[in-house]
Amino acid sequence: MGQIVVKFGGTSVADIDRIRAAAATVKAEVERGHQVAVVVSAMAGVTNDLVALTRDANPLHDAREYDAVVATGEQATSGLLALCLQQMGVSARSWQGWQIPIRTDDVHGKARILGVETEDLASRLADNQVCVVAGFQGLGPDNRITTLGRGGSDTTAVALSAALSADRCDIYTDVDGVYTSDPRIVTRARKLDKITYEEMLEMASLGAKVLQTRSVQLAMGHSVPLQVLSSFDGAVGSDLPGTLVVAEEEIVEQEIVSGVTYSRDEAKITLLQVPDRPGVAAAIFGPLSDANVNVDMIVQNVSEDGSATDLTFTVSRGELDRALEVLEACKGELGFAASVPDANVVKLSVVGVGMRTHAGVAKRMFSALAEHNINILVISTSEIKISVLIAEEFTELALRALHTAYGLDAA
Repeated sequence: MGQIVVKFGGTSVADIDRIRAAAATVKAEVERGHQVAVVVSAMAGVTNDLVALTRDANPLHDAREYDAVVATGEQATSGLLALCLQQMGVSARSWQGWQIPIRTDDVHGKARILGVETEDLASRLADNQVCVVAGFQGLGPDNRITTLGRGGSDTTAVALSAALSADRCDIYTDVDGVYTSDPRIVTRARKLDKITYEEMLEMASLGAKVLQTRSVQLAMGHSVPLQVLSSFDGAVGSDLPGTLVVAEEEIVEQEIVSGVTYSRDEAKITLLQVPDRPGVAAAIFGPLSDANVNVDMIVQNVSEDGSATDLTFTVSRGELDRALEVLEACKGELGFAASVPDANVVKLSVVGVGMRTHAGVAKRMFSALAEHNINILVISTSEIKISVLIAEEFTELALRALHTAYGLDAA
């Protein structure tokens, strides 16, 4: 049989009963003859509690000590899962990121993986010992613990799969696969059997919570087969029908649109009466970049005489205040009249590799929204997605309308 990496998210290991259920899933894979490495997140809510403690201890905390504290959530889970496996008669031990080691850069709080040294791990797997790895963490160049950012356990699992040349990486979570839209809002959403890396990457970056963006990027770059499965429907192991994330050529007949997703983590800023001269955009977005504010959608409207422009762009809601502070500090130099913020907006996106070869996708989107009197504030596109910014109050109506318009409703 093969070598697989199995990852359990926070809700899948939320308490000791859930950890025992995860152990039963791992045991089932071992009994199938697989060599199994397991990656675990912290128990649900634990990381938030640890973050709150660091802020309470020191609001201007040392990022290195922050990582030392928040990494302990995964450490506890890995030890508990190893103990549960041992109680079930399965040979297992826990591994922390620094023990493997998983090498990262020195950007504490959002480190990037540079390499995974798997010699010891591979040896234990060859001896049929389950290796339970604490996700989300690694070892920086100064031998300090680093963390990979929220959702980083997905990235750990994919990086480990790539380093081991594993046959598959199974991501167990609280949903049973990737859906055409959020089934909590769109009741006729249906689960996809397969989705391409590119589509999953777009959906993850546009608000879908199933997989972390960096993990999909890594899987695509290293051709790691991903499978999204549920740990909550009573079955164990790969008998569960999940969603496979694969290369485009593995899907014979592509839908034009594979999914409709949304992100509430959006805020819009409009700068009024910006002087229309060469270099003004760089003068605006340069300081924002220096302040680590990520700008997404951008639209510019030039006045009739060409002397001034209104410039609208989006940032994440969490960065809105910082962005406004930066812009206000530069107001005299930039010469704009005023800044108008709006946090009551949502980004809605349709995604599908079939867009490359089909015309009229945007027209269908705009027509569906117009039929429901939903105004579009900003538009952005790529080869396989179209995103629009709308007022937050229309989120659910717009999602259902677009899902129906593209023929995605379950029968």
